[in-house]
Amino acid sequence: MPKQFDLLVFDWDGTLMDSATTIVASIQAASRDIGADQPSDEAARHIIGLGLNEAIAALFPAMAQADYARLAERYRVHFMAQDAGIPLFAGVDEAIRELREDGFLLAVATGKGRRGLDRVLDHTGLRPLFHATRCADESFSKPHPQMLLELMERLGAAPDRTLMIGDTSHDLQMAANAGVPSLGAAYGAHPRKDLLEFSPLACMDSFAELRMWLREHA
Repeated sequence: MPKQFDLLVFDWDGTLMDSATTIVASIQAASRDIGADQPSDEAARHIIGLGLNEAIAALFPAMAQADYARLAERYRVHFMAQDAGIPLFAGVDEAIRELREDGFLLAVATGKGRRGLDRVLDHTGLRPLFHATRCADESFSKPHPQMLLELMERLGAAPDRTLMIGDTSHDLQMAANAGVPSLGAAYGAHPRKDLLEFSPLACMDSFAELRMWLREHA
């Protein structure tokens, strides 16, 4: 069967790596460290995928910008104390290698900063498998389409031949803003109902289901 897509763009946290719980706990611990009100699990999960400053602004609208750096520093301390032990979802390594061997262009568009993404790409050994990556600290944050637009331009892929795969409404809204079809990962940070609002081609309840969909339909 001819390929439907040339370029597959993956979000990282909550889509390829099972990190949503660690992100939530790190945000909550950082807020306690600086004496800010601790956000609920639901509120903290909702900002996953945004750039760090955008996430802080959404969670703490009354916080002075001068305090952003303190909160961000404490978040990084808590997250980095655990990130080496955060696993990829089962089957991710094999699936990414399989997709690369099948001739797809592969990319990452993430709310992580560049240093954080480079660290996990090296730790997981996946860096050589991706043709390009974009991070929130070198682009507008999701749901702005800049990351996708730059990836398509760099890799020579048309919007209708590009697929955005993510676990948050920010990912799927970014895809819609870029005129790109999307695939929802309902096993990550945002509930299925939030993903379905952006009319993804499909919405999967596990990475195994997502991998099968890509094998059969991408």
